Amino acid sequence: MKKHCRHQIRDYKQEKALFVRRAIQAFIGIIILTSVLIGNLYHLQVQDYSEYKARSNSNSIKLIPVAPNRGRIYDRNGVILADNIPVCSLEITPDQVKNMAQVLMRLQPLLGISDQDIAAFNKAKSQVPAFKPVILIAHMNNKQVAVFSVNEFEYPGVNIDAHLERYYPYGAALTHLLGYVGKINDRDIAALKKSGKYDNYKATRTIGKLGIERYYEDMLHGKTGYETVEVNSHGRVVRTLSYVPPVAGKDLKLTIDINLQLYAQKLLTLQQKDPTTGLMVTKVRRGAIVAMNPKNGAILAMVSSPSYNPNLFVNGISSKAYTALLNDPARPLINRATLGLYPPGSTVKPELAAAGLTTGVITVHTVRNNHGWWRIPNSKSRKFRDDRVQGFANVDIYKAIEKSVNTYFYQVAYGLGIDRLSAWMTKFGYGQHSGIDIDEDSTGIMPTRAWKMARFHQPWMQGDTVPLGIGQGYWTATPIQIAKATSVVAEDGIEHRPHLLKDIIDGKTQQPVTFADFKPLTSVPQKDWAIIKKGMELVVEKGTASQMFKNMPFQVAGKTGTSQVYSLTDTEHYDANEVAEHFKDHALFTGFAPANDPSILVTVVLEHGGWGWHAAPFARDIMEYVLLKPTLSPQAGELVQQPSPSLTGLSNGVSSVAKVS
Repeated sequence: MKKHCRHQIRDYKQEKALFVRRAIQAFIGIIILTSVLIGNLYHLQVQDYSEYKARSNSNSIKLIPVAPNRGRIYDRNGVILADNIPVCSLEITPDQVKNMAQVLMRLQPLLGISDQDIAAFNKAKSQVPAFKPVILIAHMNNKQVAVFSVNEFEYPGVNIDAHLERYYPYGAALTHLLGYVGKINDRDIAALKKSGKYDNYKATRTIGKLGIERYYEDMLHGKTGYETVEVNSHGRVVRTLSYVPPVAGKDLKLTIDINLQLYAQKLLTLQQKDPTTGLMVTKVRRGAIVAMNPKNGAILAMVSSPSYNPNLFVNGISSKAYTALLNDPARPLINRATLGLYPPGSTVKPELAAAGLTTGVITVHTVRNNHGWWRIPNSKSRKFRDDRVQGFANVDIYKAIEKSVNTYFYQVAYGLGIDRLSAWMTKFGYGQHSGIDIDEDSTGIMPTRAWKMARFHQPWMQGDTVPLGIGQGYWTATPIQIAKATSVVAEDGIEHRPHLLKDIIDGKTQQPVTFADFKPLTSVPQKDWAIIKKGMELVVEKGTASQMFKNMPFQVAGKTGTSQVYSLTDTEHYDANEVAEHFKDHALFTGFAPANDPSILVTVVLEHGGWGWHAAPFARDIMEYVLLKPTLSPQAGELVQQPSPSLTGLSNGVSSVAKVS
């Protein structure tokens, strides 16, 4: 029997009420959402209309890095040595230009652009991404700026960029010291990325390449800022939305005195009469001059001659000009003061005397009489000769330094042996970096047994040691090393680090810089330093440099040196008039004044300058300049005092004078 199911009767009244409630809720929701939409539309279209008016589908927001101003460099008296000057350049962003050839064709007559500039632009364009601007005109004159500004609207993607550019007002006078900045290249970018500094250089065009500019790059560069801007479809900035200013680099004050630097450079420039034309021509001597304060290692002047204009490199030197510098036989690109390698010659005899006296190889009473030559005992070796054929009769340590007696120091070197000799000369700074605060600094060669075996695959011989006694043989050094070694003697064994930085200027704060001294040579007794200094005083009183230091108002201690470019056999005789220029000896002098309390030390190297005393007048004139304080004209860098007349007409070789160091 089928059961009957009970069905619930629908309540239409209740369902209708539920529907009405839901409809009302939905309607209220629609009203609310519509009100929000209308409110947002009002906010966008009415209330903030001025803010969004400039924005369109063709506009975009860009984050532009802003390069900091590079720190300036001053001399010790506040004279600017490296400045930043405002320049305008014309730049083209390739991906914003539809027809590059047509744009260049129109700009060329408009702005007077040469075919060479167009070719350089096309070459540079091919080496960078299309979104990066490329310089078409590095330095625009006022007329070019005015003409393009009027017609700028016709050239989308072409802009004038105003920026600061490095400028060296003293040109070639400071190149080997300051160095220069140059365009950042791929190697620079790779190095910056490796060191994690690349983000700080995204807006920077140049970077320090040499000298102070490179060594203190982190201080000089500063910190990049950022600018958030709105640009239109043509790439032009519509407005700036936010700005984080860059932090300028720190200014540096150097130990250099620019007037002394210019004076030293002028000493290496001679006016001579051309024998063919009879006209006066300027001759630049090849060599180096280092002037420093021996009490603290501060470099007062450092000249390498010849030099070149660093401003050529700031925007990129042409290949033709750079090739000319590379192929110049005078090698102007080399910093002779810190990279030039020369046999130090007899300038090392005071240091050898210190080693001989301290080790007992010689005493103050040791006397030699070799009649002009000496030979290794119990051997049939070559004769090691003096500069004077007949010798110097009885020679003690004072006379050995005064007259630069070679046979005396041959025996000192032989008595020391190569191991002790090289170890002692290393204490004076030979065979290692001088510590000067530029990267271009050679170690030179302080030979050892291991060095010769590695270099020539030959054992060290006794005959190799003997020439080291007069700074010859395998021994090479730089002028800055000779100056540093001389300062150790001047300071009774204290080794100061040669340096160029004096103060760091950060805003209104000036912070002096101190450089740690090296370990002093306490093993040398004070009495031995007195003996050596007395010998050096005799050099300028009645020795090898006496003719160059007559009537000096202060006491000088010094040492001449003549370094041979090539060796002579026992039967050969050196005649400066018979050898080619590039075979003539180098002339050297190093000394300090006043002798009892030195405040100035000068080292001079003249390439192929002949006898050692030829370098002495340069040192004398610089000492007089510093200690007697000559009158300067009001214009910075212009000197009233002229080089001493004794320098005029100084020849490279004098055959009638006995060759002494």
